[in-house]
Amino acid sequence: MAATHCILFVRDAAAQRDFYAALLARPPRLDVPGMCEFELPGGAVLGLMPEAGIRRLLSQDWPAPTDTPRSELYLLLDEDPAPWLARALAAGAELISPLQARNWGHQAAYLRDPEGHLLALAQALD
Repeated sequence: MAATHCILFVRDAAAQRDFYAALLARPPRLDVPGMCEFELPGGAVLGLMPEAGIRRLLSQDWPAPTDTPRSELYLLLDEDPAPWLARALAAGAELISPLQARNWGHQAAYLRDPEGHLLALAQALD
């Protein structure tokens, strides 16, 4: 395997690009009509594709999005998640569950990005 890409389908590509640039504290590595990509720690890539693009690619009958998150972007950090959480909230995320110890050995906060995608900011507990 050469790389892993996680692609979120978004309604407002520019707004989502700006949100993730603020959260990740870096510009996208690719920003062209139809796709935006950010390098993530560990070598993965986060892609943002406008919903219209995926509809053209797959089918005009692709189901409409719902308000129920159907995926989660879980960012396991090697540093304190608190500054990341502050950046996410300042950029427009909604806090769902505060930063706290979880029973799987991480401290994690859960948020919704401006379009409702579930986002976790986590760090392993010692």
